[in-house]
Amino acid sequence: MNAKATTELRRGWTTGACATAAAKAAYQALLTGAFPDPVEIVLPKGERPAFALAREELAEDAALAAIVKDAGDDPDVTHGALVIARVRLAPAGSGVVFRAGEGVGTVTREGLPIPPGEPAINPVPRQMISAAIAEIAEAFGGSGDVEVEISIPGGEALAQKTMNPRLGIVGGLSILGTTGIVRPFSCAAWIASIHRGVDVARAAGITHVIGATGATSETAAQARHPELPEMALMDMGDFAGGLLKYLRAHPVPRLTLAGGFAKLVKLAQGALDLHSARSQVDFEALAEVLRGAGARPELVEAARTANTAKEVLDRAERDGVDVAGAVARAAHASVRKVLRDAPVDLEVLVVDRAGRIVAEVPFESAPPASEDAGCAC
Repeated sequence: MNAKATTELRRGWTTGACATAAAKAAYQALLTGAFPDPVEIVLPKGERPAFALAREELAEDAALAAIVKDAGDDPDVTHGALVIARVRLAPAGSGVVFRAGEGVGTVTREGLPIPPGEPAINPVPRQMISAAIAEIAEAFGGSGDVEVEISIPGGEALAQKTMNPRLGIVGGLSILGTTGIVRPFSCAAWIASIHRGVDVARAAGITHVIGATGATSETAAQARHPELPEMALMDMGDFAGGLLKYLRAHPVPRLTLAGGFAKLVKLAQGALDLHSARSQVDFEALAEVLRGAGARPELVEAARTANTAKEVLDRAERDGVDVAGAVARAAHASVRKVLRDAPVDLEVLVVDRAGRIVAEVPFESAPPASEDAGCAC
């Protein structure tokens, strides 16, 4: 058997692709009395996948079709969710009007690609749905004036596992996708969410944001800066480069970057993707950091063969060597190199597994008076 065939990860379909297929099937049934099953759609790059219907309902003035979201081998929170489109005829000249049904969120803040008050159906899915409606209208003599309501039962609970609450998207999930395809373990969706978080913060006048590598470091940074609102928290995770490169082009005056010791060692060594599968601690380089911090030769040599960065930190702390401080300063220099000359004042916090801040590089300047409220409102 071909080894590649046994290990290749299976791709899936975005909520936007599923919503498009469901809306197309529902509109065709509304015009013809029959649901196409499977229903084929055209993705932005020209691919033509077909989707089986999981549910269909036809009434005199509306039709409903539903598709089970298949995210392939991606760990997507919406995998297996039911994506429903209910299509109703609308007055002449209306075009395609989008509505948020059960489990689909509504935008409440500026800075997202959809304005406040609108359903959280992103621009590309809107374009895909509108194109599918136009295709059916041309084929079966419809006007193309319809109301499309998208629902995802259980979506409000699922949305709590996403960045939607921080982005000000209330009531459920977003209908997402730029290609229609979910590529397993892709970084793109997470990085796009980081970018949208920066956009929302800037639009709200936030002058200070926090980027943290995980929940423990984020909690420590929040405790340091309790005045900051939730929308100031960027869910950076391992994607330091995704946040820093975007801030370089879309600056916020102050950035607190917080992370665990091992993650910040990798950042200090120049890695911008901090996931263990994509970057590793260079223990030879870490040993040299220890040497520069005045560690005993025995500790320096032990660091070269250490199993984990935590082991190095623990030994250094027992010896009274401030290796965390040296890493914080090196990480600060690495971040400044990525930010270049962007007007972003920077604070770096190194946080241990117990949530203690064990080292820091403070901001260069005092906070603006408006930061007491978290924004320049």
